[in-house]
Amino acid sequence: MSPRNRPSIDPATFRRTMSRFTSGVTVVTTVAGERIHGMTANGFLSVSLHPPLVLVSLGEESRMAALLRRTRRYGVSVLADDQQAHSRHFAGRPVAGLEPEFDRIDGIPFLRGAIGQIGCDVTEIHPAGDHLLFLGRVTHLADADREPLVFFTGSYRALYAEASEELFTY
Repeated sequence: MSPRNRPSIDPATFRRTMSRFTSGVTVVTTVAGERIHGMTANGFLSVSLHPPLVLVSLGEESRMAALLRRTRRYGVSVLADDQQAHSRHFAGRPVAGLEPEFDRIDGIPFLRGAIGQIGCDVTEIHPAGDHLLFLGRVTHLADADREPLVFFTGSYRALYAEASEELFTY
């Protein structure tokens, strides 16, 4: 079938099918002036080991995309399983009484209690449909040995894995 004759992809079906991909949950942060800005994002991935690069995908009309274009720096906090309230809060559903705490490393804010911290300098910005892809060179890394917050089919889930040394061959 030629590309011209293919049926169009229904946005609701696309969203439902993509929700079948289990992902971790992150909060992307930056500083503008003296104010810390954060946004929940699961459009995050590792791109390269040499040099160390990661990517965040943000809606082109989002406030965070506009901020990253200016600040050219961002932090990614990988959320722990007890940080669902933080995920909701930074997804635009403020949680009453929640006052997020941040640690600043080299001027980049990271959500306290996160199991991973990845600090980045923006190296490239690529348009992709209605999103912008922010490629970042990693300048800071830290991690903690705790359980991750996992997202699947529109809700938070527990991670269950039966680890076996045989599964991890490098």
